Amino acid sequence: MAMTIPAKDPRWSMSSTEERPTGAAPRALYSLPPLGYSYDAFEPVLSSEIVELHYTAHHAAFVKGANKAVADLAEARSTGRYDAIAHLERNLAFHFSGHVMHSLLWRNLSPNGGGAPDAYLAEEIDRHFGSFRAFKAQLNAVCMAQGSGWGVLSWDPLGRRLVIEQVYDHQSNVGRCSPPILVIDMWEHAYYLQFRNHKEDWLRAYWQLIDWQDAEHRFAAVRQAGIGL
Repeated sequence: MAMTIPAKDPRWSMSSTEERPTGAAPRALYSLPPLGYSYDAFEPVLSSEIVELHYTAHHAAFVKGANKAVADLAEARSTGRYDAIAHLERNLAFHFSGHVMHSLLWRNLSPNGGGAPDAYLAEEIDRHFGSFRAFKAQLNAVCMAQGSGWGVLSWDPLGRRLVIEQVYDHQSNVGRCSPPILVIDMWEHAYYLQFRNHKEDWLRAYWQLIDWQDAEHRFAAVRQAGIGL
């Protein structure tokens, strides 16, 4: 899943590899970004326990997995052994996408969130979905039908339109080059500790925490992107 990231954003850490030998694996290419708020920032809507576990265990595991996948692919190149290349590429896609999606999730949330978007994003939601109510209903329906995966508001740079995507795992069932703007984690680890099997309660909590300013900023960035077609 393609994504536009501000080059100087300190919450994304990717070390330079320009001077490393060709084919060599970078050292700790990906790292866990700081949250920017405390674990209990969303109480009582979302418990500190679930935020801490989600961030320090699940998100951290995707960071570790992405770094390992990069290293494993570098080893395959250096040895010339590609018998497990399909498995290695799947690992990279799964863990890297998991890292990106979780990094977006934390930025999509705010203790002062909720409500509805304004300005240009609100206008575009009305234009592409008919109304904010229709947009919310469709995204909720996607999330309720989802198992291990995400509901995502994305930008289609070819059709120049907002789209809702039902993402399997972290990386499947999506259009190529569709940068995500707003993401909802529907893996059980995102809600089960607090909401058990009541996914609708997690969704109600999520809508109270959306940082629409972050979504507006992200939308302004991604709609400038093109794919050369």
